[in-house]
Amino acid sequence: MSKIRQRIHEIIFEADTPAGKFFDISLLLLIVLSVLAVMLESVDYYRNQYQLYFDIAEWTFTIIFSLEYILRIISVKNPIKYITSFYGIIDLLALIPSYLGFAIGANANNISSIKTIRTIRLIRIFRILKLIRYVKEAKALKEAFVATKQRIVVFLFVVISIVVLMGTIMYIIEDPKDGFTSIPRSIYWAIVTLTTVGYGDIAPQTAIGQFFASFIMILGYAIIAVPTGLISVELSKVSLNTQVCPSCAFENHEDDAIFCKKCGAELNPE
Repeated sequence: MSKIRQRIHEIIFEADTPAGKFFDISLLLLIVLSVLAVMLESVDYYRNQYQLYFDIAEWTFTIIFSLEYILRIISVKNPIKYITSFYGIIDLLALIPSYLGFAIGANANNISSIKTIRTIRLIRIFRILKLIRYVKEAKALKEAFVATKQRIVVFLFVVISIVVLMGTIMYIIEDPKDGFTSIPRSIYWAIVTLTTVGYGDIAPQTAIGQFFASFIMILGYAIIAVPTGLISVELSKVSLNTQVCPSCAFENHEDDAIFCKKCGAELNPE
């Protein structure tokens, strides 16, 4: 049984073997198809014409994802660690809407219940989050964000300070009839301008106001480049190793790691 669990773990959690790669590609395809089915089902024409096929497809996907979830649980030594992990919660959220919709559907006797079922079923779109596990670059991006979170928080604090300051200045300078009716409204304009979105619903009319607006626009380009640079530096340091600890489900291992650096368990026991 131990060898079977080890083999299941190797196939499901790792992508370094032919079987693991085949499993990942197959599941990727199923996830994409299930998300596509949810999107098409939201179109009235397709739902009215092919509801039976959508139901068959949905339960096929649900059963497969349920089996995958069960296999993941039984293949790790500490199931609770996996169940409460980020990916474990995503896997569970991918299953709940279908079962919950079925449970409510069995007792549905009014329009309100039917609308509730439809809403719950559409939540299945969150299955797209399951794709994160199979994109190694997504893991690298997450690692880069974690490594730069303190600098990004400081950066956001500076940005917030700038928009509050500029919004207040524009409130003082501009006439309320031009849209700058309050400081919060002026801060909204500063955010839209700084991020180079530029809706155009509010615009300064005075020369000095347009001067400050030009300054914010130019500053916006510089600000956009800051987080990009911070994350890019950290991305160059991240390892794309796919090994997952069979004991604690920890993933962030070095390429030549033999033992888990979190719990000490052997990563690939013979």
